[in-house]
Amino acid sequence: MNAIPAIRPEATLAELAVLRPGASRVFHRHGLDFCCHGRIPLREACARRELAVEALVAEIEAEAQPGEASVRWDEKPLPELINHILSRYHERHREELPRLLAMARKVEAVHADKASSPRGLAALLEEAHGAMESHMQKEEFVLFPLIRSGRGALAAFPVRAMEAEHEDHGRNLALLRERCRGYVAPPEACETWRALYLGLHELEQELMEHIHLEKNVLFPRALRS
Repeated sequence: MNAIPAIRPEATLAELAVLRPGASRVFHRHGLDFCCHGRIPLREACARRELAVEALVAEIEAEAQPGEASVRWDEKPLPELINHILSRYHERHREELPRLLAMARKVEAVHADKASSPRGLAALLEEAHGAMESHMQKEEFVLFPLIRSGRGALAAFPVRAMEAEHEDHGRNLALLRERCRGYVAPPEACETWRALYLGLHELEQELMEHIHLEKNVLFPRALRS
């Protein structure tokens, strides 16, 4: 069995998220964007956040669970990668977003009199929901069939459009996080409120992983096919 190569500070966040089990969890904890802006070196990302690169490398090394293996999606056939994106992320988003939106409306209605109430959260989430559904449909009906047919090299225009929308999703995530004060529920929060923040935090993580797989793995490979 080949030894796992040492982590180089010159490796990009995107590369590490693909190759190192647990790296994305570490990046989440420290607020490092490995999806929309993952093509920067680990050393530079750490400098921007005033993090010690050696400490972060040690944290990534320690994060991998015993026996945990990283699926090398950069080596899997493109149709298999697309199927994974559809089942793991598109289906999941369609299940979770309506549930979270209903919870946000309930929390705002019940706790409207509290200073800590996340006023406007439901409207933000509804806008994000609509943008994500439109984005997923464009991928499912236009971009993914083009890649599956072996014509990924002709997909430069739709890929650019999807990457621009990824940037919009990233901005929506930042707005949601700001509105929810970092997803830290206040002491007076009820169980629904706490569950809502937990669900939104999980959505943030899953959407970042989703964007990462498309932007840093699927799209570059498809354009070379």
